[in-house]
Amino acid sequence: MTETTQEALPISITGLSKRYGAAVALDQVDLDIRSGEFLTLLGPSGSGKTTLLMAIAGFMRPDSGSLKFGDAEMICVPPHKRDVGMVFQSYALFPHMNVAQNVAFALNLRKVPAAEVRRRVEQALHTVQLDGLGERGIEQLSGGQRQRVALARAIVFEPRILLMDEPLSALDKKLREHMQVELRRLHELLGITTVYVTHDQREALTMSDRIAVIHQGRVAQVGTPQDIYERPASRFIADFIGESSFLPVRFVDGHAWCAERLLKLPAGARPRDPAVLMLRPEHLRLTDAADDPELNTFTGTLDKIIYQGDSHLLLVTLQGGVAVGVRGPRQDGRQGGLPPLGATVTLGLHRDGTVLVPDD
Repeated sequence: MTETTQEALPISITGLSKRYGAAVALDQVDLDIRSGEFLTLLGPSGSGKTTLLMAIAGFMRPDSGSLKFGDAEMICVPPHKRDVGMVFQSYALFPHMNVAQNVAFALNLRKVPAAEVRRRVEQALHTVQLDGLGERGIEQLSGGQRQRVALARAIVFEPRILLMDEPLSALDKKLREHMQVELRRLHELLGITTVYVTHDQREALTMSDRIAVIHQGRVAQVGTPQDIYERPASRFIADFIGESSFLPVRFVDGHAWCAERLLKLPAGARPRDPAVLMLRPEHLRLTDAADDPELNTFTGTLDKIIYQGDSHLLLVTLQGGVAVGVRGPRQDGRQGGLPPLGATVTLGLHRDGTVLVPDD
């Protein structure tokens, strides 16, 4: 199984809406998913991301809107006729079946000849690196192996679309990070159009071609991981993805002012009012160059130094009371010559890292 035998399908979603009584789960969702891409639906609990995935799978019928796989409208097509592989959060493996029987389940439902079933099961297990484990019981597997079995079962019938609902959430941190790399490797190998649901921002940034941020039943922003992280479309997205603090910005004659200073913005920046200044810990640094023409500077008090192995996180309260973090490489020595707690420090933010986000 080095590639899909069927061409991957694009997904086109237009005006998709779903209500449960007075609660709005999906609100006029528009989203185009490209053929063969890995797109992640990212959002907090209750945002509507899983509801949208269930609509794509066919387990939930929207109240209105269009859902197309390629040129085919799918709203009224039952799940078993959508040619979609699904990996659930709980894996949903059958404990009374061994590994091979679990993987073969979808093929048996499709009345595939026994010899072809054996060939495809072996191929799928090889693809997920579980060669030789076909006779093993599910209860004998580790969490990571169970996740691989669920994935093998989802891809064994060579679907053109693969849907995954938080499949790594039950794994410990180290295994989860390893499986993120493995899932990405498999996607590149198989080329299946993949829609992945998670509330883990780092997971989304690590794995995705593009991310669709879902908020209150709507698509708040769609873009590459770098676009979403570096150029968030709203304060909510900037706050949800990564670590951020915010300073109020006021506009005078088209110029942005913050902390009583004129902000130096990247060339070509066209901020709109109202907006806030996004401060990420990795974009700030301690500086003595308060008059550097490329830096925006802020003064505050050093409240705490947190050792994080390869870095220090400095917590600083700026004049005006806003608390910000400053992350830098670990210094030599116990605190590496860092200023003492309580010291007044100046923080520098380079012009190119100065990002204003809409305060909506």
